[in-house]
Amino acid sequence: MTTKMKVNYQPPVFSTVEEERLHLKQKLAAAFRLFSKFGFDEGVAGHITARDPERKDHFWVNPFGMHFSQICASDLILCNHEGVVVEGHYPVNRAAFAIHSQVHAARPDVIAAAHAHSVYGKSWSSLGRLLDPITQDACAFYRDHSLYDDFNGVVLEIEEGRRIGKALGNNKACILRNHGLLTVGGSVDEAAWWFITMERSCQAQLLAESAGKTVVIDDEDARATYETVGVPTAGWFQFQPLWNRIVKEQPDLLE
Repeated sequence: MTTKMKVNYQPPVFSTVEEERLHLKQKLAAAFRLFSKFGFDEGVAGHITARDPERKDHFWVNPFGMHFSQICASDLILCNHEGVVVEGHYPVNRAAFAIHSQVHAARPDVIAAAHAHSVYGKSWSSLGRLLDPITQDACAFYRDHSLYDDFNGVVLEIEEGRRIGKALGNNKACILRNHGLLTVGGSVDEAAWWFITMERSCQAQLLAESAGKTVVIDDEDARATYETVGVPTAGWFQFQPLWNRIVKEQPDLLE
């Protein structure tokens, strides 16, 4: 008999910090495996971070140079906002530290942040434009994403990370011009889902505009749609089928 995965309709509640930390790290490893499966990896570029539930000025992140497809929960490293690895046996990506430390510092409400050099995200970013509400899914970002309209090479300095954090503002996502996408959320699930669906929204708009003139959803309907597909609970919930899928396919990620 085949055992079916349980559908979770509410975020879990934890009895200890250790239990919450393990769950967070497993979700982070799952997000990396999914990013690999969806082709978001580009050499050593890209990172997803998750704020530690106890040490709020520390975040868990992927080891520099390890492929997304190979990351397990036990491989993740813990980095503080000064760029020092305090747990783990691998170095941190300097760009990950420069960007994510400042995003986490600027947004205490953010638990996780995701950035990768995905094909459609970086293609769309080269246009220096926000996404239009031309599909139901794109309405998740209606008036809830921003543009970092600058490019100064690989982000290695704290000051540029601070400018990216400022450009993000209170939004769930930011398009980094000539670079790619950045998404954030109140959980790993949420940040990862916003990245996945934003990448697909970039793809959809690029395809639509290559075919002809798009029809933009009007303000009232875009706002109403946002209230269904763009709220935090929607972001968390839409990640759950992907979580169940990747854990069933690649259970070693939990180790």
